[in-house]
Amino acid sequence: MNSITASSEWTSVCRIGEIVPDTGVCALVQGEQVAVFRLAGDALYAIDNIDPDNGAAVLSRGLTGSLGERVVVASPIHKHHFDLRTGECLEAPQHGVRVWKVRVDGDLVQVGRGDR
Repeated sequence: MNSITASSEWTSVCRIGEIVPDTGVCALVQGEQVAVFRLAGDALYAIDNIDPDNGAAVLSRGLTGSLGERVVVASPIHKHHFDLRTGECLEAPQHGVRVWKVRVDGDLVQVGRGDR
């Protein structure tokens, strides 16, 4: 789990080059585990790392891909798909996760509280 520096709104979690493309990493942000994903073209997404179906901290280790127009990660445990843009669980909408803001500042990936 990474946690480099924090400001009042943003937490620097790692350098962009430290996330292998099409994978995720786990970071501790404001006391919560966040799964940060780097996809093709350096697109970044961040969601809660806790799988709401079973409480395991595993979403950062899930497989990324797409289902139609949706960019998703599949939980390594039950293979439920979580939309990386909205946090919705496609198979069980009641098990959605929070989406976090994510940006790159220089080469630092930074995460901040989302709207959900």
